[in-house]
Amino acid sequence: MTLKDKRIVILGGTSGIGLATAQAAAQEGAAIVVASSRRHSVDRALASLPGGTEGYALDLSDEEQMRGLFDRIGAFDHLVFTAGETLQLGELAVTSLEQARQAFNLRFWGAFAAAKYASKLVRPQGSIVLTTGIASLRPHKGWTVAASLCGAMDAFTRALAVELAPVRVNAVSPGVVRTALWDNMPAADREGMYRDIGAALPVGRVGEASDIAQTYLYLMREGFSTGQVIVVDGGTVLV
Repeated sequence: MTLKDKRIVILGGTSGIGLATAQAAAQEGAAIVVASSRRHSVDRALASLPGGTEGYALDLSDEEQMRGLFDRIGAFDHLVFTAGETLQLGELAVTSLEQARQAFNLRFWGAFAAAKYASKLVRPQGSIVLTTGIASLRPHKGWTVAASLCGAMDAFTRALAVELAPVRVNAVSPGVVRTALWDNMPAADREGMYRDIGAALPVGRVGEASDIAQTYLYLMREGFSTGQVIVVDGGTVLV
């Protein structure tokens, strides 16, 4: 039940939940590979991770770039996919099909390409851990695209668990987490959102990236679960 000496590839591992997962796994002695779309983000992440950590910048929604990445990386033990942009929110009447399609490019099709090219490189007893969200469980008005995307990821996780066995495939479903995904909001609005949502939750606060990272580590360490979506939301779906 340890990640010591395991090689872990984290796509989206240069900020937020992905970086927190990389840091926590590195503390256990894992060898880390991170990748994201921005070179400066990769360089910043490498500065916060142990020497010897590998970092790559590429478009994670581009199939050929994804193929090239895994050809270069070679064999590893666990794949974590946390890459994503702010969820597309807005009522159906004002959402264009292009906006809806774009929302799927990185979060869904990026994960699809990653699983396609990574699965043959996962070592025995290894796993893939994807990322979804609670929008599919408790959508609000204006969450049509976000809920559809999360529902697709839930189903994709279960289908992969069957198709890629004995490689285990699971997903983490966070609630609202204090990460850079919300940095497009004015700071006062963002902090107000965190405060109001947190006050309504059973745990009394929104999540931190380090909270969610522990669930990815659990799913990599634990060798029996597959096809599961683990909700880590502070009780959001209960209230």
